[in-house]
Amino acid sequence: MNTKNKGFDTKLIHAGDFHDEFGSAVTPIYQTSTFSFKSAEHGANLFAGKEQGFIYTRIGNPTINALENKLAELENGFGGIALASGMAAVSTVYAAILKTGDHMISTGAVYGPSRAVMESIFADFGVQSTYTNTAVLENIEKAIRPNTKMLYLETPANPTIELTDIKAACEIAHKHNIIVVVDNTFSSPYLQKPLNLGADIVLHSLTKFINGHADIVGGALIVKDEQLYKKVRKTMTYMGGNMDPHQAYLVIRGVKTLSIRIDRAQENAMKVAEFLENHPKIEWIKYPGLKSFPQHELAKQQMTGFGSMISFGVKGGYKAGIVLMNNVKLALLAVSLGGVESLIQHPASMTHAGVSKEARLEAGITDELVRYAVGIETVEDIIEDLEQALAKI
Repeated sequence: MNTKNKGFDTKLIHAGDFHDEFGSAVTPIYQTSTFSFKSAEHGANLFAGKEQGFIYTRIGNPTINALENKLAELENGFGGIALASGMAAVSTVYAAILKTGDHMISTGAVYGPSRAVMESIFADFGVQSTYTNTAVLENIEKAIRPNTKMLYLETPANPTIELTDIKAACEIAHKHNIIVVVDNTFSSPYLQKPLNLGADIVLHSLTKFINGHADIVGGALIVKDEQLYKKVRKTMTYMGGNMDPHQAYLVIRGVKTLSIRIDRAQENAMKVAEFLENHPKIEWIKYPGLKSFPQHELAKQQMTGFGSMISFGVKGGYKAGIVLMNNVKLALLAVSLGGVESLIQHPASMTHAGVSKEARLEAGITDELVRYAVGIETVEDIIEDLEQALAKI
């Protein structure tokens, strides 16, 4: 079924999917490492690119390709690349674009391991990086060097929830022939389409909203044009970061309910945010749906919804936050996000523990910051859980 001109929900269900000779209603799992050739000539033609087909699952697999094609349609890109984890996607895009002596600019409040792998492993290979608050566009301009090759944006940022104006940032970068990569994990293609706003590559941790059930680890890159896609694809194939077919099957299954899950989660998040904003034990709160959020108007411009991620500070700082997290009963004390269940965590000691305290504070990741991923449970139960935990402080 050609879904190019269909609605987003129709694409979630049907884009990329195929039906085998038996009429399977869902995309089958091709759990195989290798594929046999019809003849020596057939094998030679496949390796030469003269015929379309499959050789080896690291290079391509029908189940994985179905997911890649679905993601490409959802993000309006040329092609998708499914990887074993979100960090495999991060490492692959760094390796594909950056070489010794190159420079990258990144959002300062970025996922901790995305920064850690750059400042440790890639720095050892001579790649330079600058981390700054990309929400302030002048910071991007100031950070550009003659050797800058990539602008890596995360918006909303993890865990500060700050937004970067994607369209304006892309305009700045492209004037200097800089490739723009946007980590779209917090929004998913349902709420934000960075390629439509000028980005060159979109990155996802599929573990989060796209799969949505906390039962797989996966990543994806969706590339805007064919030439860049081939370059990134070749890097992934050589480095061996491909997704497993069974992983791909589970993500295909999970993504079909993406819009329904997000609609419910962000409806809950708005009510939870309003509750926290008015609670006497909350020092501050950041949620794009609140009118008090400094970038509320930007959120309305480049997103179609406000998402379900909330950051807040508890009065009493770090110790008060620990009391809160140790007393919630409904929310799981766990890292990750985007699943059907509510999760709570402390970034300074968990997801961003690998980033120096100085760098964390500069990025706005303070010790009292608590990150709450709102799930799809009955919202009154979520609020009641937070209320009883806050009462313990």
